[in-house]
Amino acid sequence: MGKFDKIYDDYMKRRKTILAMGGEKALAGRREKGQTNARERIDMLIDPGTFTEVGTFMRHRQYEFGMADKLIPAEGVVAGYGKVDGRYVVVVSEDFTAMAGTFGEYHGKKFVWACDFAKEKGWPFVGINDSGGARLQEGMDTLEAYGWTFRAQILASGIVPQIAVLLGPCLGGQAYHPIMNDFLIQSKTTGFLGIAGPAFVKTQTGEDITLEKLAGWEAHAMKSGGTHVVGEDDKDSIELAKKMLSYLPSNNKEKPPRVETGDDPNREIPELDEFLPDAALRVPYNMYPLIDKVVDKGSFYEIHKYFARNLIVGFARFNGRVAGIVANQPMVLMGGLDCDAADKLARFVRFCDLFNIPLVTFVDCPAFWIGSPHEWKGILRHGAKTLFAWADATVPLVAVIIGKSYAGAHYAMLDKSIGADLVFSWPTAKVNIVGAETAASVIFAKEIKESANPKETSRQRIEEYRTKYEHAYQPAERGYTDDVIMPHDTRKYVCRALEMLENKQVARPWRKYSNINL
Repeated sequence: MGKFDKIYDDYMKRRKTILAMGGEKALAGRREKGQTNARERIDMLIDPGTFTEVGTFMRHRQYEFGMADKLIPAEGVVAGYGKVDGRYVVVVSEDFTAMAGTFGEYHGKKFVWACDFAKEKGWPFVGINDSGGARLQEGMDTLEAYGWTFRAQILASGIVPQIAVLLGPCLGGQAYHPIMNDFLIQSKTTGFLGIAGPAFVKTQTGEDITLEKLAGWEAHAMKSGGTHVVGEDDKDSIELAKKMLSYLPSNNKEKPPRVETGDDPNREIPELDEFLPDAALRVPYNMYPLIDKVVDKGSFYEIHKYFARNLIVGFARFNGRVAGIVANQPMVLMGGLDCDAADKLARFVRFCDLFNIPLVTFVDCPAFWIGSPHEWKGILRHGAKTLFAWADATVPLVAVIIGKSYAGAHYAMLDKSIGADLVFSWPTAKVNIVGAETAASVIFAKEIKESANPKETSRQRIEEYRTKYEHAYQPAERGYTDDVIMPHDTRKYVCRALEMLENKQVARPWRKYSNINL
């Protein structure tokens, strides 16, 4: 036996023990349930042969509560760096087979290392969450580790993209980590997110509810808005994370990657000339086909698909350039903006602005929703977020008004006064402070009331106001829109605008940040 054989043998045994994670029995149990394990998930995400693990032998220092001799392989979380489609990312993947992936002091330190390393290197952070929650045996050390983690990820926020992939339970204080990432991708079958689990909820409040209903994908993708993208299972969720990364720059000093899509930027779209239904019929239409026709074919990647469906947001490409899309959806709430839609818009716009992603809006919005439910929920406060987001943005901003653009929603969906670089409108656009019905009922109220036939007078005045003011040309005459274009030329104008604005520079007075309504 060579003089180093004993040392190397010890090394191999230690490494083998850690790579075995929670042991074959635990891993087999997961396979039977159709779940992947922490290391398999990294293999699914990272390009083959590029992963370097960090903190492999890290170990807790607790000796009470039976922990003195307890080995928790890799402290319940695998951490390191590798490449996704040739670009470096930093990744952590929690291991539920190792003491239920519980979050203790050194588990937290690995998260902190990952956030700090990603920030320093300028590489995206991807966290794969699957944990039983706080490691109570470590008491105050666990509590403090949460604070370290949250601070590290907040200080990295806006410097590198952060993506959470929820492939298991994530309950309690630990749930704040994924919810504070830029995007949260949740698996329909395995991902659960909540500030408390069903047992604790029942103990504290008396509410009897299942984990699926309380913390499953419908709870957060549809109701709370915490989940941005939903995957069918582990594999689909990781593929969605990889696809999302393809639209994002590695850090805030870079532009998103441009790719050759083979789609002609000057492609005309004749069918858009007949896209809108007859206004007299008042039939809502679906905005998705318009988006799909205008962007590079097949390039639209939706964010928040199931939340606040009266607004559509997501990433797409125009002549290979990445842009954020913000569009009204007339099929839901007439495309009007409510509190949830305002939040959805503002956070997406701010993300795009942080990471040098231009924004394009497709506007058909009658207003912010009014009435006591909206007033009491804070429509003014939430609506103001959209104004802050647009006015603060320094990336290229392009708006296309295709239908209604009234009142506060006119700037909430981006116009020149709030900061758009270019605004185009279709001949079908209706731009004004309010709609003709509302305007005429106020301006001509006395005349209508005193006329022999109030109903007919009202109809005449409404039509008169609509003919004079509710169209695409008055704003064009004032320079509030830059041109009125035919619908079939929409892609051409947007592609040219993004090309022209590619190197846009904006100088602003120094400040920490705007005091946005939260």
